[in-house]
Amino acid sequence: MIICTNKMEYPLRTQSKRVQKQVIGEKEQVSLLFMKALVSRGSMDAVSQQMASHPQYLESFLRTQHYILHMDGPLPLPYRHYIAIMAAARHRCSYLVCLHSVRFLRVGGDPLWLQGLEAAPLRLRLLDHINKVLAHQPWLIAFSHIQTLLKSGEQCWSLAELVQAVVILAHCHSLCSFVFGSGTDSDFVSLSKSPNGTPPPFCPLDAANGNTSVPQSLISPSEHIARRQPLDSGCDTMCQKDRSQKSQEERREECFMQTQTLQQTDTDEEEEMIYFADPVRFITDPDFCYQEFARREEDHFQVFRIQDYSWEDHGFSLVNRLYSDIGHLLDNRFRSVTSLPSVHSPDLKRAIWNYIHCVLGIRYDDYDYGEVNQLLQRDLKLYLKAVACFPNATKTSLCPLSWAPLKPSEQIHVNLLIMEARLQAELLYALRAITQYMIG
Repeated sequence: MIICTNKMEYPLRTQSKRVQKQVIGEKEQVSLLFMKALVSRGSMDAVSQQMASHPQYLESFLRTQHYILHMDGPLPLPYRHYIAIMAAARHRCSYLVCLHSVRFLRVGGDPLWLQGLEAAPLRLRLLDHINKVLAHQPWLIAFSHIQTLLKSGEQCWSLAELVQAVVILAHCHSLCSFVFGSGTDSDFVSLSKSPNGTPPPFCPLDAANGNTSVPQSLISPSEHIARRQPLDSGCDTMCQKDRSQKSQEERREECFMQTQTLQQTDTDEEEEMIYFADPVRFITDPDFCYQEFARREEDHFQVFRIQDYSWEDHGFSLVNRLYSDIGHLLDNRFRSVTSLPSVHSPDLKRAIWNYIHCVLGIRYDDYDYGEVNQLLQRDLKLYLKAVACFPNATKTSLCPLSWAPLKPSEQIHVNLLIMEARLQAELLYALRAITQYMIG
């Protein structure tokens, strides 16, 4: 649902019986797993560690991410992670590109595809244009883009496949904003470079979590591809480290945690990150980037008015119908981030959300935008825009002076608001184009 302009809240929706049972049955389970992971050294990736100061939101985020990457859906698992690689590459996010490269291989993906976008199947390459536009200028998404993908002969996408792909793209684009805003990618890149500035043949994600140990013997990417064996989906592969030092019950709990909703990165995963994936390999037209929407004079780039197409009245029902239950999960994310306890007033949170939508071409007719200038200092506006629109240019921290009195958890809350506002904006543009195609 869209953010109300009078109240910053999301009413609960009537969920399907299956989702209600899932939410009720998993809530305590996920919370318990989260708490166990939180106290386990190196058991959570750097992004989850950043979000851990807001466990209510993190639970919602992880459940959504697990659903789109691992649960029922029309796309095979390797496709999902490769689409995530494509999305992260648009913003040169080495952290996410490397993370999903490893997970792509773990679910049986063809290592040759990691040589670059040109090595991927044509069906995936067809997503390149919509990926580029959605990441940088989402207002350009049109009926014709959807039609091309759904009617491209033998390589065409089904409507259900396309909707899942769009959700993954938007999820990863917006996550790039959080990664750069929180400094995770900068920390990762600095730790992943050897003294001479050349990336090593491994991908030390765990080093970003403070564990600087690396495999004793490293093999080259080509040797890794040749020698790599299919990964067992069971727990044994995930739990080899320190097996002799752990009780059977401890090993069972660790394995369970690894295969459930938490997206974790431990030292074992680090040791499998032999292939360092350069983001540039997976993009075309590298000069295509965000342009100031407010200064565009072309008549055909009209402002997206939320009263004409909203998440609440249009986007939610469409995405939930074409990709079962994802609407509820996304809706819960939007609710969670805006209801987090914080020193930020509801008016300030609303101003941040509406300002992000504004720079992406979305306007609320019943919102007084003078409130944005009253509540958001100039340095904060510059930061919000940079992280939302060109996050990879934010590798050098642009921390606003107005953040000085804020706790780290409150700064993270602002980055979460940026991420979720951007996610909803991209989904609105894509789902509106899909709606236009469906009504023909």
